[in-house]
Amino acid sequence: MSQQALAEVVHVTQQSIHKYEHELAEPDLDVILHLADFFDTSVDYLLGYTDVMERYEISPENAISGSELRVLEYYRQLSPRAKELIRELAKEGRGISS
Repeated sequence: MSQQALAEVVHVTQQSIHKYEHELAEPDLDVILHLADFFDTSVDYLLGYTDVMERYEISPENAISGSELRVLEYYRQLSPRAKELIRELAKEGRGISS
């Protein structure tokens, strides 16, 4: 895609796109949001906060509760072996009916 074509999509000049690409300027939030929408990715990906290109849509069905978030924080602090044990327990737990 040409700089001019992208500039038209995000409503800036071709020179602005050139400056963004060569790190001579930074886009404002409005431009970042347009870029994320156009490339169907997250703002976090564009800003380098994640390597995951796909957007993660949060809906009531996949929202994380406070207690689930705490479990995730604890899990991240575990050793690799402890994480493996937790994964094995979780797999076994799927077969248990309530």
